[in-house]
Amino acid sequence: QVQLIESGGGLAQAGNSLRLACVASGDTFNTYTMGWFRQPPGKDREFVARISKDGGNTFVADSLLGRFKISRDNFKNTVYLQMNSLKPEDTAVYYCAAARILATKATNYDYWGQGTQVTISS
Repeated sequence: QVQLIESGGGLAQAGNSLRLACVASGDTFNTYTMGWFRQPPGKDREFVARISKDGGNTFVADSLLGRFKISRDNFKNTVYLQMNSLKPEDTAVYYCAAARILATKATNYDYWGQGTQVTISS
């Protein structure tokens, strides 16, 4: 079992940056791929980024590449999502998730956090 708690969301203006953090507890953190997903208002949940167990392999959704970056600190049991040049369309609830395999599909993730709201004003 893994418990995930996200933080760092809030209200920001377009063009600014936010860094989300997700702290894991329970099972061994460095045995899981970690991912970030988001759900904009009225839309389905979508993949944002994922990072391998050792942090050496990252993948960001094409539409977000260059603005979003995922990283992890296995000593702190934490995964981060750095979001730069934010746009109003980045407004969503952001979720972190843990998977036993290297994956981008939400169905492959076994554990989920409660989510943190990110709202970007124009």
